Amino acid sequence: MHDTIKKIITGIATTAAALGCLVAAGPPASAAGKWCNNSVCIETYDHGTYLGRVEVSVVNTNQPHRISARVWTTNGWSARTKTEDVASFRTYRDQVYPQRHFPAGTRLCAEGFRGGASVGLPCVTLTN
Repeated sequence: MHDTIKKIITGIATTAAALGCLVAAGPPASAAGKWCNNSVCIETYDHGTYLGRVEVSVVNTNQPHRISARVWTTNGWSARTKTEDVASFRTYRDQVYPQRHFPAGTRLCAEGFRGGASVGLPCVTLTN
């Protein structure tokens, strides 16, 4: 029962974060760069509105945790990273590969999860 309630709350929080991502103003990305929020960073390696590879990193705390992330754009593309058990004081890293052009103004977001809890939600707006 507790797990079901926790999943429902997590789903609601994720949806609210995604909607907030649509409204919140964020930095524009017209070139490769790195953007962070709390314990989560997203890094792009491409220029303009093309995304070939996006790297997500989640900083871990002083305890081992199960870590994963979800990456998405506001025009419907999304991917999940692998789930990994990470030792204390380690940074989890994984990549996703959209390999496509997105319309200018599209938001790229990533949410990192540590032990099932959201620990950051960086977003960036893609520009030409």
